[in-house]
Amino acid sequence: MKIITIDSLTTLLDRHGFDNFLLDLMQALRRDFGRWESFTKMPRPAMHVPGGVLELMPICDNEQYYTYKYVNCHPKNPSIGQQTVVATGQLSRIDTGYPLLFSEMTILTALRTAATSALATDLMARQDAHTLGLIGTGAQSEFQVRGVKLVRDIREIRYFDTDPKAMDKFEKNMASVALKLVRCKNAQEATIGADIITVCTACKAHVDVIKNEWVFAGVHINALGGDTIGKTELEATILPRCRIVVEYFDQSIIEGEIQRLSKAKAKKLVYAELHELTTGSKKGREDDREITLFDSVGIALEDYSALRLTYELAEKCGIGDEFLMTPKINDPKDLLAAIYKGGDFV
Repeated sequence: MKIITIDSLTTLLDRHGFDNFLLDLMQALRRDFGRWESFTKMPRPAMHVPGGVLELMPICDNEQYYTYKYVNCHPKNPSIGQQTVVATGQLSRIDTGYPLLFSEMTILTALRTAATSALATDLMARQDAHTLGLIGTGAQSEFQVRGVKLVRDIREIRYFDTDPKAMDKFEKNMASVALKLVRCKNAQEATIGADIITVCTACKAHVDVIKNEWVFAGVHINALGGDTIGKTELEATILPRCRIVVEYFDQSIIEGEIQRLSKAKAKKLVYAELHELTTGSKKGREDDREITLFDSVGIALEDYSALRLTYELAEKCGIGDEFLMTPKINDPKDLLAAIYKGGDFV
């Protein structure tokens, strides 16, 4: 079984190239969303605990692989010097059930989230979009910028976070990137004038981070922070104005921005699932005045794409450590032989 640690993934990204990995992951997402019916899917089970939520995200490709990701979200963790979100994941064969890969997925989650929102942006945003409004400059922010820059000619970033230190961090990390950085005093200032608005905050509540009156014709919104029950970022009156695309309706109605609506109303309001855009059966945008919304909660299919790509690249490049995580025995029915080397059995 191949183990991908933080060090292994860092080596892989350095050798393959950060942007190349994102581009390859976008292609993998197009491929896998295009095979939507080939996967056995379910809304992720979640356990709400004091301070956060613990989730398991399983999916089965009926042709080859099964994957799952364990992930948390604890918004108060930074106050004790720990990350809000951490994750691990596994890829296994479906013909034998044997595991092939166990990987860190904290960084991979940021990469797959960036690749997914970049894919949606490419399918939904105006072609001439060049200003990004970024609300939330936490752990995901730089990844989001790198992803969106791959699909649109972004020249200016207007950004805001309630934590000034998070904005300082973002400025430092983005200093070498050839972009105009505009530090804003509030979310309204960051939003107005942007062609693309990406919202990614950690507050676990129904919060109107973006107000209806700030959203103008032609804007594309990536709403990424609504990813659990009771957690949304957009004023509800924005939704009827938008062409809404979700990843997987059955999960989005529980955790996305559309959770504020009744299921019947949400069914009428949601224009498409992302797979319908990747296959071309529906268009992401009809004209340059339309307001488009990618109501993203993150789904197991995206983790599948990330784990499969990581496994394939790690195998190709000889990266990662091999560990014996399943018993190696001559008689498959003699499990004791894996730990018992002779003598009397007691």
